[in-house]
Amino acid sequence: MTLLVTAASGHLGRLVVDALLERGVPASDIVAGARTPAKADDLAARGVRVVELDYARPETFGPALEGVTRVLLISGTEPDRVAQHRSVVDAARAAGVERLVYTSAPRVDEVDYALGADHEATERAIAESGVSATILRHNWYTENYLDAVARAADTGEIVAATGDARVASASRRDYAEAAAVALTTDDLAGRTVEVGGDVAWTYDELAEAAAEVLGQPVTYTRLSIEQLTEGLKAAGLDAGTAAFVAGIDDAIARGALGETDGSLSRIIGRPTTPLVQGLREGLAAR
Repeated sequence: MTLLVTAASGHLGRLVVDALLERGVPASDIVAGARTPAKADDLAARGVRVVELDYARPETFGPALEGVTRVLLISGTEPDRVAQHRSVVDAARAAGVERLVYTSAPRVDEVDYALGADHEATERAIAESGVSATILRHNWYTENYLDAVARAADTGEIVAATGDARVASASRRDYAEAAAVALTTDDLAGRTVEVGGDVAWTYDELAEAAAEVLGQPVTYTRLSIEQLTEGLKAAGLDAGTAAFVAGIDDAIARGALGETDGSLSRIIGRPTTPLVQGLREGLAAR
């Protein structure tokens, strides 16, 4: 069985390759797709086959998919990513790929938010393709908060427009291990799973965790969505981008990230990484 990990030179992709190797998958059975293959030279040095795979260049799909049994499609970040994802899905179907695993976003069929809409459209494209799939709806990565914690070292506060909402974050490594399980077993075949941390924390608790990691007081400062949007524009973002970013906080405030049922820890066979530990390890790795 040959496994293709897309975006393998990125943070999550590298961790998935690590997890596959740790599960005993031979390096020769792993294909690492990267937009710039030279950025994955370290993977090639470990015996992993590195290929060019650029979501924006469909001509790279065929060679990358040659002989591949299962594909992890890590979601892209470009504005036209839905069309790019659809192109990859179509190419995987044409290549006879047995299974797709896709990294989606939380509760895209329950909570209406701009970020979720792209993922819901990709999930629909996968379903329409007829390829067997596993959809892993990732809650937030704890690493998403490293910048906020680093700023808090200077300001003493974490600023957000999320109200009293909760976030069930986990570390990227936790999600990477789940992807490795989905690729190497049939346990999650045909399933859509909401995966997140074991504990859903509030932003007050995030501030407490930041204070513990930094060794200094940190508080959570609540903003309205309007205040956040205006602050983002004052910082130099255009109106559309500011609205998109503020919309993420709005979705969090409406509960998009607040649910957890322990699915991730059951998949990986251990508790998910606690918030304080995830923040401490993430800052140390910078």
